[in-house]
Amino acid sequence: MKKIILLAMLAVVGITASNAQSTKKAKATKVAKVEGAGMAFETETIDYGTIAHNADGKREFVFVNNGTKPLIITSTQGSCGCTVPTTPKEPIAPGAKGVIGVKYATDRVGSFTKTVTVTSNAEGQPTKILTIKGVVLADPVKS
Repeated sequence: MKKIILLAMLAVVGITASNAQSTKKAKATKVAKVEGAGMAFETETIDYGTIAHNADGKREFVFVNNGTKPLIITSTQGSCGCTVPTTPKEPIAPGAKGVIGVKYATDRVGSFTKTVTVTSNAEGQPTKILTIKGVVLADPVKS
């Protein structure tokens, strides 16, 4: 009898734990429309986390033009030479998505927090500051 009760309790705990681990897909947040060009980012901070020395440092900031006119990004500037952003060349149509690429030089060991300044014709925010951060690990010592 004890074995049956124990087995039943384990089954209930197992089912409860597996349901607790399931994640529901986050609902897409509605972005407010603006008159003129707009720029709404999915995230304004990219956390690289902990990465290996000389790992791939490429990441992307994705945004949508939530305005009524084409968005023109005139420049993107990294806060230092170790952060190199890429700028979309063509105007981003209203409702369309765009990408600003950024490459961090992962040959520099240690923690980092850098910014990318985006200059555009976005209504109410002609400049936008985006942030990247993380930690680059040193190579393991060979014995």
